[in-house]
Amino acid sequence: MVKNTVIVPVGSKGGFVLKRAPSDRDGLMREGVACYQDFLRGLLDLTDNLAGGAVVPPRGVRRHDADDPYLVVAADKGTATFSDYANAISAEYGFWLGDAFASGGSAGYDHKAMAITARGAWESTQRHARELGLHIDREPFTAVGVGDMSGDVFGNGLLLSRTVRLVAAFDHRHIFVDPEPDPATSFAERERLFRLPRSSWADYDPARLSPGGGVWPRTAKAIPVSAQMREALGISATSLTPQALASAILLAPVDLLYNGGIGTFVKATTESHADAGDRTNDGLRVNGRALRCRMVVEGGNLGFTQRGRIEYALAGGPDGAGGRINTDAIDNSGGVETSDHEVNIKILLGTVIADGELTLRQRDTLLVSMTDEVAKLVLRDNYFQNQSLALARRTARDALDGHARFIRFLEKAGRLDRAIEHLPTDEEIAERRRGQRGLTVPELAVLLAYSKIWLNEALVDSTLPDDPWIATALDRYFPKVLAERFGAWLPRHPLRREIIATHVTNSMINRVGSIFVHRLTEATGATPAEVVRAYLLAREVFGYVDLWQAVEALDGQVSEDVLAGLLLEAQRQPPATSWFLRSPRLREDMGPTITRFREGVATLAQALPDLLDAPALQRRAQFVARHVAQGVPEALAARVASFRDLGAALDLVEVAVMTGQPLLRAARLYFALGDRLGLAWFTDRIERLPEDGHWLLQVKIALRDDLAGIRRSLTADLAKSAAPEVPADVACADWIAAREQAVQRATRLADELREVTAPDATMLSVALRELRGLAGG
Repeated sequence: MVKNTVIVPVGSKGGFVLKRAPSDRDGLMREGVACYQDFLRGLLDLTDNLAGGAVVPPRGVRRHDADDPYLVVAADKGTATFSDYANAISAEYGFWLGDAFASGGSAGYDHKAMAITARGAWESTQRHARELGLHIDREPFTAVGVGDMSGDVFGNGLLLSRTVRLVAAFDHRHIFVDPEPDPATSFAERERLFRLPRSSWADYDPARLSPGGGVWPRTAKAIPVSAQMREALGISATSLTPQALASAILLAPVDLLYNGGIGTFVKATTESHADAGDRTNDGLRVNGRALRCRMVVEGGNLGFTQRGRIEYALAGGPDGAGGRINTDAIDNSGGVETSDHEVNIKILLGTVIADGELTLRQRDTLLVSMTDEVAKLVLRDNYFQNQSLALARRTARDALDGHARFIRFLEKAGRLDRAIEHLPTDEEIAERRRGQRGLTVPELAVLLAYSKIWLNEALVDSTLPDDPWIATALDRYFPKVLAERFGAWLPRHPLRREIIATHVTNSMINRVGSIFVHRLTEATGATPAEVVRAYLLAREVFGYVDLWQAVEALDGQVSEDVLAGLLLEAQRQPPATSWFLRSPRLREDMGPTITRFREGVATLAQALPDLLDAPALQRRAQFVARHVAQGVPEALAARVASFRDLGAALDLVEVAVMTGQPLLRAARLYFALGDRLGLAWFTDRIERLPEDGHWLLQVKIALRDDLAGIRRSLTADLAKSAAPEVPADVACADWIAAREQAVQRATRLADELREVTAPDATMLSVALRELRGLAGG
């Protein structure tokens, strides 16, 4: 379920074992296919069907659960080529999914030909590399791996870069070492092996190896270790067993360890080999803290235990300060998501075929034509999940309390077993807090998945997927040609609501992180669906999508620190989601609401240079100049800088509506009054308050909201009394003069506070109470 958060259904992992397996290959294949067919018949004997849109229960089965006709099977180890057999069983049973029952068959997407799993894993590689300051698209980097060039994930993965220097690799048959590989020469040879049917490392041309390299069978008693091998692998032994040499490869001091094989090769120091559950590799398995590579990418499943990942993230790497690693569920999700798209496309087009608007042959041609766009949709999720985790790593220490509260919430709700997922106990979290460390990326990846599972279920159970504006997410899930040609059939998709919920969940959580929704439900009492609705309003009103795309277009052109800083800065400002949660606008039609507020925000953003005071303009200019010097276009830097000063934009739109004043007139009154009362100082002091802990953060948010509400009330009061022809500063002076005693009392208290080095929340709260009394004077 953790891995399947990027796809529409939840699911489980299953399989079967041959009790009497024939010894010859052909016999084994026949017996395997026959058992697979029996296994699937058994599943369909218990599964509801659809006929004419109505659920048809299986004959002779007493059902204790609700209607559920959705069942698909996925290819995996041993059954990777069995999709056509599965779809034949689907046809035999008249199952409503037809050949959407099993993806990747003769009329489906070939994952190996698309290289989709490896390409998804390479998104992780590129993200880790950028975080480490490596430019792997143009500069050589070193790698070791598990797998061989005949394999889908390893073979395709090692052909995605012409600059990789593959120092060593092993699979269950051979060990390969090339101590000083030439990138161009080794790439050409790897490409030849990939195209060679049933190749192994033994087929590698010895003439292409660098001095001291070689290929040895795993059955050898001992392998001589050349001086070049010792240098490349960072070892001193002159002879090693194959098992010991494989361990040395895992522990090599390289940039990348790329796992594209089958088996569990890394555990934690605190775990036994039995805990890893893979007896075959007990003799070569190593501990996470002993790894010396800078980053790990898991194209294959279960290459590490989860505790092994966490240990490596905390204490592995070349300096023992922690290495870069996600989880296998993040790195190799590309294949799973490709299957999901294929199944849902076939379901959609099945309706079109049933209506006589498309033939099966035309459908198959259309499927092939959409291959590249399907891959693009899949890789987009790989990119954003990696980006989300990279940003979460940067804020993990400050977010530790929020993560701990979310973990406890999931536990109390019976949704999470902390021990099974190897998330830290409360005592371990306290120790991390004392050590100024947050959750590791492997732990953050688990929380990311659980937040998606929780939110997706909440959205499916709500009316949110039925909102016409939100339902447009259905178009974005599918390739564009389907929305253009068959848009009329999209609302009839049997999984329409589930697709919408999954798409919205993934796109949102990837942007705001795993605890955003939970934090707002705690702070406001809103439901998860209401938080999503408010977030989408804020996203559209402030044009976040265009902004994110403009920032991400700089990927590879500016440093990762600059890129992440821009995204985090935009993420912090303004707190518009909270604003919508407290506003009656939340329940209005989304389209008109977005249009009204978006126009107001755009007008104010353009007028900011004429509205801001000198200190704010100076701060803005410094932000822009600093980022321009770092390679950010000036217009983009200015746009990000403006978010800090647009916090009042929604309030100002409302004030203009309430008072009948033009928007810019209301804005001038707002800033003039804020300048006269010194309200910028209050904003600054509230932002300086500590937020290390849930309650301190809640106090800070409450004070921030209080100040915003006060400024809105004061501005509205001023706007009602100010004649249109009177300049803003004059109108402000008149308004203050009419409240002279109250203003003096408030400003005197503020002056006293200014003499305090670090006024606390209580002091600020008292001062805000005095300011609140000015409204309506």
